[in-house]
Amino acid sequence: MRVSRLFSQTLREAPNDAEAISHVLLLRAGFMRQLASGIFSYLPLALRSLRKMENIIRAEMDAIGGQEITMPVIHPADLWRETGRYYDIDAEMSRFKDRGDRDMVLAMTHEEVVADLARKEIRSYRQLPQLVYQLQTKWRDDPRPRSGLIRVREFTMKDSYSLDATQEGLEVQYRAHYQAYFNIFNRCGIPTVAVAADSGIMGGKVSHEYMYLTGVGEDTIVRCAECGYSANAQVAQFRRSDAVAGEALPMEKVATPTTKTIDDLAKLLDIEPRQTAKAVFFMGRYKQQEGAGHEERMVFAVIRGDLDVNETKVANAAGALGLRAAQDDEIRALGAVAGYASPMGLTDVLVIADESIEAAPNLVSGANEEGFHQRNVNYGRDWQATTVADIASARAGDACTRCGAGLELTRGVEVGNIFQLGSRFTDALGARFLDETGRAQSIIMGSYGIGVGRLLACVVEHSHDDGGLVWPITVAPYHVHLVSLAKADGDARTAAEGLYAELTARGVEVLYDDRKEKPGVKFNDADLIGCPVRITVGDRGLQNGIMELKVRSEAGKGAGVPVGEVVAQVEEKLAQLRAAIEATVVEVPYEV
Repeated sequence: MRVSRLFSQTLREAPNDAEAISHVLLLRAGFMRQLASGIFSYLPLALRSLRKMENIIRAEMDAIGGQEITMPVIHPADLWRETGRYYDIDAEMSRFKDRGDRDMVLAMTHEEVVADLARKEIRSYRQLPQLVYQLQTKWRDDPRPRSGLIRVREFTMKDSYSLDATQEGLEVQYRAHYQAYFNIFNRCGIPTVAVAADSGIMGGKVSHEYMYLTGVGEDTIVRCAECGYSANAQVAQFRRSDAVAGEALPMEKVATPTTKTIDDLAKLLDIEPRQTAKAVFFMGRYKQQEGAGHEERMVFAVIRGDLDVNETKVANAAGALGLRAAQDDEIRALGAVAGYASPMGLTDVLVIADESIEAAPNLVSGANEEGFHQRNVNYGRDWQATTVADIASARAGDACTRCGAGLELTRGVEVGNIFQLGSRFTDALGARFLDETGRAQSIIMGSYGIGVGRLLACVVEHSHDDGGLVWPITVAPYHVHLVSLAKADGDARTAAEGLYAELTARGVEVLYDDRKEKPGVKFNDADLIGCPVRITVGDRGLQNGIMELKVRSEAGKGAGVPVGEVVAQVEEKLAQLRAAIEATVVEVPYEV
């Protein structure tokens, strides 16, 4: 491709609202343009890289037995009603009516469609296992798109779905994806870690997220450097410190004016925060028992005062579709007082207690009266929870449940996820098969996703420098950026044209800068676009019988190469870059 004919243009500066480095560089290098909030057009350079990523994905999916299909982006709403997710998902799902006044939705994911296909296609255990996948557009109307391609509304996803006769069969396909995903990300040039994750609207009991660790990520990852434990903070576990032991004492009401925080309370009563009970109120969103709407219900989370509440864990324990912070008037209507709240004596409220509460005697709890607390409140004697569960957030320095070492917190971007769905969707849609004995059984499903645009952004986050993009050879839009510095038609231009033709004929992808621009402009654009190898052809160099060859990822200036050796050296450099990527593709131990 000649740069003079390239559809996109480079920019000196990115728009002011571009924050993440990947957003800035992909805009400046002419890879994409924004159409609306969270909606982007991919220009020719980006599309070439995306297609290479998709082909890497296809190769790995085919290697584990996948068959590529394409499913519609428009779904009948009735299909989502059958599984209940039509009512579970709020405005993130876009709903509309077709000209026949039928309710339709834009696809967020395709579990329903795959289960519908399975109930139509699968009859016997002899047809199982199966694995199908697609690369297709998804729409999720995210209220807060940000960071360019890292958080968008319209995106391309690789979603694959396994169908099995048994849980054991699902485990086999799940582990195959576990390794295949590492292969994909390594071949695209980014390191990732697999962490235990919350299944969210997908359901199922086992899921992993693949995280690229970076400060621009919105997810918090909890890790142990000693034993390798890792999990999303939404589900991470840790070893709590011991409670202060003692025999249960009689309750005692005490005045505690102006002590609406745990620290204020502990200081006033000369106790430790772990000797208090912290109250956090939420309004939980639930599906109505009858009808298609939603209703709210108060959720009262109680945890030891030295710990923090994890909202995702509370929602899961309460069985809520989502949570929001309760307002003071809603708390008062319940008969409680914000800052002085207690579960004692409250009705019509879901009380979710953390595991730390059961083993902590004689806690100081609110008295549901402004300016007063109760000493020596004991779980079981003085109050009972609706549910006792782990609802605590892990913090840096907390003890690992496996080895006791201090945990570390880091940020990350989720580039892939895998779920063991079980029979949730197939039960709902009646996707069954006859086993060896002729008995009908539910098909067991798994679901596995990769956001391709987000993967592109993460590659850029990982591979760039002050000059611009630094593409891994496997996903670079072009292998070679050929820069002609010829001042006029003559030997240099002829040599550049000849090299362009020869490299292209040998299967090398070349971006040829044939423009009549100053050398500085051309070099800056070459660095910004970031092809793995740059070749510079100039009149002065040719007079000495050389061309300059520069590997983009290597510091320093390029090296002069005899004209007759340029093609061979380019091919050698490209082979070395490919070998370095392939060396990262290794077997990864499976971590439950």
